[in-house]
Formats: sequence, structure tokens, C-alpha cells
Amino acid sequence: QVQLVESGGGLVQPGGSLRLSCAASGISLGPYYMSWYRQPPGKERELVATISSRFNTIYADSVKDRFTISRDNTKNTVYLRMSGLKPEDTAIYYCLVPTLNYWGQGTQVTVSS
Repeated sequence: QVQLVESGGGLVQPGGSLRLSCAASGISLGPYYMSWYRQPPGKERELVATISSRFNTIYADSVKDRFTISRDNTKNTVYLRMSGLKPEDTAIYYCLVPTLNYWGQGTQVTVSS
């Protein structure tokens, strides 16, 4: 079985930071692009960031300079470091292997004072 498990979400005040993790089992992530998506309440799911197998990264304009996607292939894990969090960052955050359509279960991030 292939499993992607996100963790690290929670409640944080505006301006705070969190690091999300996506740990994979049943698959070696090294050869694949990996992405983080998020779905704010009542809104469409949107792409947040992508990292290639060669560690190139792209970001949504709304998160660039605040979020950093990274990967540790030895740990078979992808990360999303978030800083300067804003209320509009509140969402369920998902990791996925986009070429295989493998999704994690999501982790809730709530930014509120």
C-alpha cells in the first residue's frame, strides 16, 4: 500500500510559523515531483508549491517568500515550512505525488488570533 501522511498542522497566531511534514510509505519519492495543495474552507483546492526530483521549486504568488518546500529523500519525506502566516492561509493542506495522483489525508492549519 502507498500511504502519504501529513502532520504538523495546528492553530497558530498571525505572523507565526509551522512546518508541515509528509511522510511516505510504500513508495520511494525520490524520482517524483511532489506538491503541496491547500483547500480553504468553502473554496477550491489550490496549488501551493511544487518541488522537482532535482530540487527545483515553484510557489504560488500568495505564499512566495513566506513558504519553503523541501524534501529529504533519505527520510522519504517532503516538508512545507510556513512563516509569516496570515488568516487567509487557513486551510487543509495536502501533499501529493501529482503524476501518480497519490494524495495524503490532509492536515488542518488554522491561523487566528
